[in-house]
Amino acid sequence: MNIENDLKLDYSNVLLRPKRSTLGSRKEVRLERTHTFRNSKLNFERIPIMAANMDGVGTMDMADTMGRLNMFTCLIKTYSIKELVGFFVDNPERAEYTAYSMGIMEADASKFRAVFSGAPMIKYLCIDVANGYSERFLNYVASVREEYPHLTIIAGNVVTADQTQELLLRGADIVKVGIGPGSVCTTRIQTGVGYPQLSAVMECADAAHGLDGHVIADGGCTCPGDVAKAFAGGADFVMLGGMLAGHDEGGGKVITKHYANGEATLLDNGNYAPHYEERKFVQFYGMSSEAANDKHFGGLKEYRSSEGREVLVPYRGAVESTVRDLLGGIRSSCTYVGANKLKHLPKCTTFIRCLDTHNRVYE
Repeated sequence: MNIENDLKLDYSNVLLRPKRSTLGSRKEVRLERTHTFRNSKLNFERIPIMAANMDGVGTMDMADTMGRLNMFTCLIKTYSIKELVGFFVDNPERAEYTAYSMGIMEADASKFRAVFSGAPMIKYLCIDVANGYSERFLNYVASVREEYPHLTIIAGNVVTADQTQELLLRGADIVKVGIGPGSVCTTRIQTGVGYPQLSAVMECADAAHGLDGHVIADGGCTCPGDVAKAFAGGADFVMLGGMLAGHDEGGGKVITKHYANGEATLLDNGNYAPHYEERKFVQFYGMSSEAANDKHFGGLKEYRSSEGREVLVPYRGAVESTVRDLLGGIRSSCTYVGANKLKHLPKCTTFIRCLDTHNRVYE
């Protein structure tokens, strides 16, 4: 048993220190990044924000919208072979902004071979497991790299520098960083395992960049400021789940509820009639939750526990308005610290440790 006494940080523990800037407007900030990946040698030039491969987020409709907005999506794992082949063949350009997602079972390998046979234009492959520390996972990444040397492989999740380096050496191009920080993830509650997300991103990014690799900050962002902090901490990409949930493109059923709002109308008989307001929600759940297991895997196995929440998030309409607000916040962050490109944000950043980050009186 060991104890690490060094302080580890989350997004809620820091603010960005403002600095003098020559930028005259947010519109001067360039958010696109250009990356060349370590193993595939593929070039990427987009805004490096990704929709997560979660139900209600990583859908084909979301991929099309995010692609149009110059961003990226990792598809959910549960589309059929026919749906996936059709998606990529109908518009080969989708391969530029969409990743195929898979697990590490033999059935996952067989399915991908079938999809790739019908849609060989696929360029990005996301090998996604909850625990990226197993030897089986490492060996699987290596085998996929050997079989598909030209594909850009996203692999995770991990939270430490050593495993980040190991994944890159085994053939990954981009490592997903984050265990337990997500809004509908209960891994830390159920298992006691995790790592404060900002410190994880900083340490894994430092390790990856020394090997010409890249990292995704996956989970823990609750607002545009958190996304900016992730990029400032060295993340090459930021993956969003809860922040992109509840939109039309997610495809979830809209649920209507009515709530008393505390107001009332005085009736002729002297009584008061309460006022009700209509609110709309969409179901959202973690991919290790009981809801996800019931939907995709025939129920939760007796040897497992649920490691995800099931919640109702406010229905928010089209995702484009949310994305515009998000990008505006990141541009503003860059102007405050004097970074005219997202690429320069880490170099311009000084993190200030704090006990609180904002006034919550009207939240």
